[in-house]
Amino acid sequence: MPHIALITLVVDDYDEAITFYTGALGFGLTEDTDRGDGSRWVVVTPPGGRSGTGLLLARAKDDAQRASVGRQTGGRVGFFLHTEDFTRDHARMRAAGVRFLEEPRHEPYGSVAVFEDLYGNRWDLLQPA
Repeated sequence: MPHIALITLVVDDYDEAITFYTGALGFGLTEDTDRGDGSRWVVVTPPGGRSGTGLLLARAKDDAQRASVGRQTGGRVGFFLHTEDFTRDHARMRAAGVRFLEEPRHEPYGSVAVFEDLYGNRWDLLQPA
């Protein structure tokens, strides 16, 4: 059955992105391969890795790509990180320096809070109801 395997996230720097996603968000570094041309194939996957979907961290190569860093979804929440323990993960992420844009909300669909990654892309931390 087809599924989404990777979603590209354009970043300024491979190592700072790896540090943020593996440290602050707790993702695993699945692959970091030198491509021989100054670029790398860097994949991080969420904790648990159940979805089979990872982020391909791609360093911006030109002005147009650099302009999209942090604005890939036009200021909307574009990424959704599901959790089975909202309170635990919210507290861990705050302690790791993740910037939440709001206090946790409890909606009919679950517990949620919007946060930004190190580039300003907006994410939902969400525990579905």
